[in-house]
Amino acid sequence: MKLTLGNAELDLSQPRIMGVLNRTPDSFSDGGRYVDFDAALEQAERMVREGADIIDVGGESTRPGAEEVTLAEELDRVIPLIEQLWSRLGVLVSVDTSKPEVMRSAIGGGAAMVNDVCALRRPGAMEIVAGSGAAVCLMHMQGEPRTMQKDPQYKDVTAEVKAFLKERAGTLEAAGVPRERIVLDPGFGFGKNLEHNLTLLKRLPDIAALGYPVLVGLSRKSMIGALTGAKATDDRLHGSVSAAVIAVQNGAHIVRCHDVAPTVEALKVAHAARR
Repeated sequence: MKLTLGNAELDLSQPRIMGVLNRTPDSFSDGGRYVDFDAALEQAERMVREGADIIDVGGESTRPGAEEVTLAEELDRVIPLIEQLWSRLGVLVSVDTSKPEVMRSAIGGGAAMVNDVCALRRPGAMEIVAGSGAAVCLMHMQGEPRTMQKDPQYKDVTAEVKAFLKERAGTLEAAGVPRERIVLDPGFGFGKNLEHNLTLLKRLPDIAALGYPVLVGLSRKSMIGALTGAKATDDRLHGSVSAAVIAVQNGAHIVRCHDVAPTVEALKVAHAARR
Protein backbone atom coordinates (compact mmCIF):
# COMPACT_ATOMS: atom_id res chain seq x y z
CA MET A 1 0.00 0.00 0.00
CA LYS A 2 1.21 3.52 -0.84
CA LEU A 3 0.05 7.00 0.09
CA THR A 4 0.31 9.82 -2.45
CA LEU A 5 1.16 13.22 -1.00
CA GLY A 6 1.47 15.79 -3.75
CA ASN A 7 4.49 14.77 -5.82
CA ALA A 8 5.70 12.31 -3.18
CA GLU A 9 4.79 8.73 -2.39
CA LEU A 10 5.05 7.08 1.01
CA ASP A 11 5.52 3.32 1.05
CA LEU A 12 3.25 1.92 3.76
CA SER A 13 4.58 -1.62 3.68
CA GLN A 14 6.24 -0.67 6.98
CA PRO A 15 4.89 1.53 9.80
CA ARG A 16 5.40 5.27 9.33
CA ILE A 17 5.79 7.97 11.95
CA MET A 18 4.04 11.34 12.04
CA GLY A 19 5.72 13.67 14.53
CA VAL A 20 3.48 16.11 16.43
CA LEU A 21 4.52 19.78 16.38
CA ASN A 22 2.08 22.14 18.07
CA ARG A 23 2.73 25.89 17.93
CA THR A 24 0.08 26.44 20.58
CA PRO A 25 0.13 27.65 24.19
CA ASP A 26 -2.60 25.26 25.32
CA SER A 27 -2.24 21.82 23.69
CA PHE A 28 -2.82 19.04 26.20
CA SER A 29 0.73 17.66 26.14
CA ASP A 30 3.28 20.11 24.78
CA GLY A 31 1.36 23.38 24.92
CA GLY A 32 3.72 26.34 25.05
CA ARG A 33 6.95 24.46 24.38
CA TYR A 34 7.14 25.31 20.70
CA VAL A 35 5.32 28.61 20.39
CA ASP A 36 8.70 30.22 19.75
CA PHE A 37 9.54 29.82 16.06
CA ASP A 38 13.16 28.74 16.57
CA ALA A 39 12.14 26.21 19.23
CA ALA A 40 9.55 24.74 16.86
CA LEU A 41 12.06 24.50 14.02
CA GLU A 42 14.63 22.86 16.29
CA GLN A 43 12.06 20.31 17.46
CA ALA A 44 11.13 19.51 13.87
CA GLU A 45 14.78 18.95 12.99
CA ARG A 46 15.13 16.66 16.00
CA MET A 47 12.10 14.58 15.01
CA VAL A 48 13.41 14.20 11.46
CA ARG A 49 16.77 13.00 12.79
CA GLU A 50 14.95 10.51 14.98
CA GLY A 51 13.04 9.03 12.06
CA ALA A 52 9.80 10.97 11.55
CA ASP A 53 8.41 10.54 8.04
CA ILE A 54 5.88 13.39 8.34
CA ILE A 55 5.79 16.48 10.58
CA ASP A 56 2.24 17.45 11.59
CA VAL A 57 2.06 21.20 12.31
CA GLY A 58 -0.85 22.54 14.35
CA GLY A 59 -1.78 26.07 15.36
CA GLU A 60 -4.99 25.45 17.32
CA SER A 61 -5.48 23.03 20.18
CA THR A 62 -8.28 20.46 19.89
CA ARG A 63 -8.11 19.33 23.52
CA PRO A 64 -11.44 19.35 25.42
CA GLY A 65 -12.28 22.87 26.54
CA ALA A 66 -9.62 24.59 24.42
CA GLU A 67 -10.32 28.13 23.23
CA GLU A 68 -10.82 28.71 19.52
CA VAL A 69 -8.18 30.87 17.85
CA THR A 70 -8.73 33.41 15.09
CA LEU A 71 -7.93 32.63 11.48
CA ALA A 72 -5.18 35.26 11.43
CA GLU A 73 -3.55 33.84 14.55
CA GLU A 74 -3.60 30.27 13.25
CA LEU A 75 -2.15 31.32 9.92
CA ASP A 76 0.62 33.24 11.68
CA ARG A 77 1.48 30.20 13.78
CA VAL A 78 1.65 27.57 11.06
CA ILE A 79 2.38 29.03 7.61
CA PRO A 80 5.89 30.46 8.19
CA LEU A 81 6.91 27.23 9.91
CA ILE A 82 5.53 25.02 7.14
CA GLU A 83 7.39 27.06 4.54
CA GLN A 84 10.65 26.68 6.47
CA LEU A 85 10.20 22.96 7.06
CA TRP A 86 9.62 22.34 3.38
CA SER A 87 12.42 24.57 2.08
CA ARG A 88 15.04 23.81 4.74
CA LEU A 89 14.42 20.16 5.64
CA GLY A 90 12.58 18.85 2.58
CA VAL A 91 10.42 16.80 4.94
CA LEU A 92 6.82 15.83 4.24
CA VAL A 93 4.61 18.28 6.14
CA SER A 94 1.02 17.88 7.28
CA VAL A 95 -1.15 20.71 8.54
CA ASP A 96 -3.44 19.94 11.47
CA THR A 97 -6.41 22.22 10.88
CA SER A 98 -10.13 22.33 10.17
CA LYS A 99 -10.16 25.82 8.63
CA PRO A 100 -10.36 25.80 4.81
CA GLU A 101 -8.40 29.04 4.58
CA VAL A 102 -5.53 27.53 6.56
CA MET A 103 -5.62 24.41 4.39
CA ARG A 104 -5.29 26.52 1.23
CA SER A 105 -2.39 28.59 2.56
CA ALA A 106 -0.61 25.58 4.04
CA ILE A 107 -0.79 23.61 0.79
CA GLY A 108 0.50 26.66 -1.05
CA GLY A 109 3.35 26.86 1.46
CA GLY A 110 4.45 23.28 0.95
CA ALA A 111 2.16 21.10 3.07
CA ALA A 112 1.60 17.74 1.37
CA MET A 113 -1.19 16.58 3.67
CA VAL A 114 -4.21 17.94 5.52
CA ASN A 115 -5.03 16.38 8.89
CA ASP A 116 -8.59 17.41 9.76
CA VAL A 117 -10.38 16.35 12.95
CA CYS A 118 -13.63 17.45 11.28
CA ALA A 119 -13.08 15.21 8.23
CA LEU A 120 -13.52 18.08 5.73
CA ARG A 121 -17.06 18.87 6.84
CA ARG A 122 -16.59 22.63 6.98
CA PRO A 123 -17.83 24.51 3.89
CA GLY A 124 -15.13 24.75 1.26
CA ALA A 125 -12.70 22.29 2.87
CA MET A 126 -13.41 19.39 0.55
CA GLU A 127 -13.12 21.57 -2.56
CA ILE A 128 -9.71 22.87 -1.48
CA VAL A 129 -8.31 19.38 -0.94
CA ALA A 130 -9.91 18.02 -4.09
CA GLY A 131 -8.37 20.83 -6.13
CA SER A 132 -4.90 20.11 -4.81
CA GLY A 133 -2.62 17.09 -4.89
CA ALA A 134 -2.47 16.90 -1.11
CA ALA A 135 -3.27 13.79 0.89
CA VAL A 136 -5.91 14.06 3.58
CA CYS A 137 -6.55 12.35 6.90
CA LEU A 138 -10.24 12.05 7.74
CA MET A 139 -10.86 11.65 11.46
CA HIS A 140 -13.94 10.57 13.36
CA MET A 141 -15.11 12.77 16.20
CA GLN A 142 -18.39 12.66 18.09
CA GLY A 143 -19.44 16.23 18.88
CA GLU A 144 -16.91 19.04 18.70
CA PRO A 145 -13.61 19.58 20.53
CA ARG A 146 -14.89 21.86 23.29
CA THR A 147 -17.62 19.46 24.45
CA MET A 148 -16.73 16.07 22.93
CA GLN A 149 -15.84 14.37 26.22
CA LYS A 150 -19.13 15.14 27.98
CA ASP A 151 -20.60 11.63 28.24
CA PRO A 152 -20.07 10.26 24.70
CA GLN A 153 -22.52 7.48 23.79
CA TYR A 154 -22.48 4.72 21.15
CA LYS A 155 -24.47 1.56 20.51
CA ASP A 156 -21.50 -0.01 18.69
CA VAL A 157 -18.52 2.33 18.61
CA THR A 158 -16.55 0.42 15.97
CA ALA A 159 -19.49 0.02 13.61
CA GLU A 160 -20.44 3.70 13.94
CA VAL A 161 -16.89 4.96 13.47
CA LYS A 162 -16.38 2.65 10.49
CA ALA A 163 -19.62 3.76 8.85
CA PHE A 164 -18.74 7.43 9.29
CA LEU A 165 -15.25 7.04 7.84
CA LYS A 166 -16.53 4.96 4.92
CA GLU A 167 -19.11 7.63 4.10
CA ARG A 168 -16.60 10.50 4.30
CA ALA A 169 -14.03 8.67 2.18
CA GLY A 170 -16.68 7.78 -0.41
CA THR A 171 -17.86 11.38 -0.56
CA LEU A 172 -14.29 12.57 -1.07
CA GLU A 173 -13.67 10.04 -3.84
CA ALA A 174 -16.87 11.19 -5.54
CA ALA A 175 -15.46 14.73 -5.41
CA GLY A 176 -12.45 13.56 -7.39
CA VAL A 177 -9.88 12.64 -4.75
CA PRO A 178 -8.33 9.22 -5.48
CA ARG A 179 -8.26 6.73 -2.61
CA GLU A 180 -4.45 6.74 -2.78
CA ARG A 181 -4.59 10.21 -1.17
CA ILE A 182 -7.01 9.29 1.63
CA VAL A 183 -6.12 8.23 5.18
CA LEU A 184 -8.59 7.25 7.93
CA ASP A 185 -8.25 7.99 11.65
CA PRO A 186 -10.73 6.48 14.16
CA GLY A 187 -10.15 9.45 16.47
CA PHE A 188 -8.99 7.97 19.77
CA GLY A 189 -10.05 10.29 22.57
CA PHE A 190 -12.28 12.45 20.39
CA GLY A 191 -15.75 11.88 21.81
CA LYS A 192 -14.83 8.49 23.27
CA ASN A 193 -14.40 7.19 26.80
CA LEU A 194 -11.82 4.63 27.89
CA GLU A 195 -14.02 1.66 27.00
CA HIS A 196 -14.70 3.07 23.53
CA ASN A 197 -10.99 3.64 22.93
CA LEU A 198 -10.01 0.15 24.01
CA THR A 199 -12.72 -1.38 21.86
CA LEU A 200 -11.52 0.60 18.83
CA LEU A 201 -7.93 -0.43 19.45
CA LYS A 202 -8.93 -4.09 19.67
CA ARG A 203 -11.15 -3.90 16.60
CA LEU A 204 -8.86 -1.73 14.50
CA PRO A 205 -8.73 -4.49 11.86
CA ASP A 206 -12.39 -3.66 11.12
CA ILE A 207 -11.36 -0.11 10.17
CA ALA A 208 -8.33 -1.32 8.20
CA ALA A 209 -10.64 -3.66 6.26
CA LEU A 210 -12.06 -0.61 4.46
CA GLY A 211 -8.86 -0.68 2.40
CA TYR A 212 -7.50 2.79 3.16
CA PRO A 213 -4.34 3.58 5.13
CA VAL A 214 -5.11 3.94 8.84
CA LEU A 215 -3.55 6.58 11.08
CA VAL A 216 -3.75 6.43 14.88
CA GLY A 217 -3.09 9.11 17.47
CA LEU A 218 -2.68 7.54 20.90
CA SER A 219 0.39 9.35 22.16
CA ARG A 220 0.20 10.65 25.75
CA LYS A 221 -3.61 10.71 25.73
CA SER A 222 -5.80 10.47 28.80
CA MET A 223 -6.59 6.81 28.08
CA ILE A 224 -2.87 6.06 28.60
CA GLY A 225 -2.95 7.93 31.88
CA ALA A 226 -6.09 6.10 32.98
CA LEU A 227 -4.53 2.72 32.25
CA THR A 228 -1.09 3.39 33.74
CA GLY A 229 -1.85 5.88 36.50
CA ALA A 230 0.52 8.43 34.92
CA LYS A 231 -1.12 11.80 35.55
CA ALA A 232 1.56 13.92 33.85
CA THR A 233 1.57 13.63 30.06
CA ASP A 234 5.38 13.43 30.03
CA ASP A 235 5.14 10.25 32.12
CA ARG A 236 3.05 8.39 29.53
CA LEU A 237 5.87 7.36 27.20
CA HIS A 238 5.88 3.62 27.90
CA GLY A 239 2.11 3.30 27.70
CA SER A 240 2.03 5.33 24.48
CA VAL A 241 4.67 3.18 22.82
CA SER A 242 2.85 0.00 23.89
CA ALA A 243 -0.39 1.30 22.38
CA ALA A 244 1.43 2.21 19.16
CA VAL A 245 2.79 -1.32 18.83
CA ILE A 246 -0.66 -2.85 19.40
CA ALA A 247 -2.18 -0.48 16.83
CA VAL A 248 0.38 -1.44 14.19
CA GLN A 249 -0.15 -5.13 14.91
CA ASN A 250 -3.87 -4.51 14.39
CA GLY A 251 -3.47 -2.81 11.03
CA ALA A 252 -2.41 0.82 11.55
CA HIS A 253 -0.04 2.21 8.91
CA ILE A 254 0.86 5.61 10.39
CA VAL A 255 1.42 6.45 14.06
CA ARG A 256 1.11 10.07 15.18
CA CYS A 257 3.29 10.63 18.22
CA HIS A 258 5.24 13.10 20.36
CA ASP A 259 8.17 10.82 21.25
CA VAL A 260 9.60 9.88 17.89
CA ALA A 261 12.81 7.99 18.69
CA PRO A 262 11.37 5.38 21.11
CA THR A 263 8.30 4.89 18.92
CA VAL A 264 10.45 4.34 15.83
CA GLU A 265 12.56 1.74 17.67
CA ALA A 266 9.54 -0.12 19.03
CA LEU A 267 7.80 -0.22 15.67
CA LYS A 268 10.92 -1.53 13.93
CA VAL A 269 10.84 -4.49 16.30
CA ALA A 270 7.08 -4.95 15.87
CA HIS A 271 7.36 -4.79 12.08
CA ALA A 272 10.19 -7.33 12.01
CA ALA A 273 8.16 -9.70 14.18
CA ARG A 274 5.10 -9.31 11.93
CA ARG A 275 7.12 -10.16 8.84
